[in-house]
Amino acid sequence: MREQMATKHIPGAQIAVVQHGHIILLEAFGIANLEHRVAVTEDTVFPINSATKSFTGVAAMQLVEAGKLDLDAPISRYLEDLPATWQNIRVRQLLAHTSGLPDIIGRTGLIGDGTEEGAWTTVKALPIESAPGTRFEYNQTNYALLARIIDTLSGMSFAEYFSAHQFKPAGMMHVHFGDGFDIVPEAATPYSFYGSGHGGAATKELGRWRDDLPHFTRTGAGLNASAREIARWVIALQTGKLLAKPESLKRLWTADTLNNGDRNEWAMGWPIVRAAPHPIVGGIGGGRAAFFIYPEDDLAIIVLTNLVGSDPQQFIDKIAAFYVPAIAAAPAYD
Repeated sequence: MREQMATKHIPGAQIAVVQHGHIILLEAFGIANLEHRVAVTEDTVFPINSATKSFTGVAAMQLVEAGKLDLDAPISRYLEDLPATWQNIRVRQLLAHTSGLPDIIGRTGLIGDGTEEGAWTTVKALPIESAPGTRFEYNQTNYALLARIIDTLSGMSFAEYFSAHQFKPAGMMHVHFGDGFDIVPEAATPYSFYGSGHGGAATKELGRWRDDLPHFTRTGAGLNASAREIARWVIALQTGKLLAKPESLKRLWTADTLNNGDRNEWAMGWPIVRAAPHPIVGGIGGGRAAFFIYPEDDLAIIVLTNLVGSDPQQFIDKIAAFYVPAIAAAPAYD
């Protein structure tokens, strides 16, 4: 970790290692806020950005277990006012990014006039980019629609549902939804070498980074958590505290299938980082946060940083090899 932080100029980081259902390593490194020289502690929370989608996948499977959601049902069963070309998209195709929908987020933020209503009006008027189920196409529209489905089926906001059904059962006491405009207690300040805001050309000067994540998109990228809390969540997930049925966890982590029978890149909210050997499912977010679960090795590694572009997913396998040496010979994550 110290080598990677020095090489990549990462100001602050945390690591947690879960093995055989226990947290066996928990460490904090460096600086959470450079301006005020605030050190990272085990309680510091980091934005995990798109790794939030893994939590949304768990929420979907919980609603399946409750008999409220069918992954193979068309989304029009749960949502009204959809364009005709959207109505037969399956729920699992939202989770697996195979819906073919246009993206509600552009290079500079929400498309349209910058409001939630304007963004929905604009994206609904766009043609779909591919027929549902024909190819993988990552976008945020999928998860904004899942937020609406969770709100509708649970009878509460998705933030309240996550808190009641994931955070509290897992013992996550300091997790928060929020972006760069919100006050998030004990949050690390994000930095980058790509300029502030939404980025730009790489520079040699480190600058502040600000995430702009409208509330209705935060099932796709909106959580702030510590490595310890995510480790607790992983343990709760694997020990039946979040999903009661073993087949639910298997479905959560099984790659979805395209219309032609090919294996998709994603499962239900989780990217399939490596299919074999030593399979990995995980969450990857914002070029700064990642957690890998090795189901066949009973191992999980969580690395959170406050540097956009640190890409911890590129070196987690090296950490995992300390605990399962055979992983060193497995194909590297690209």
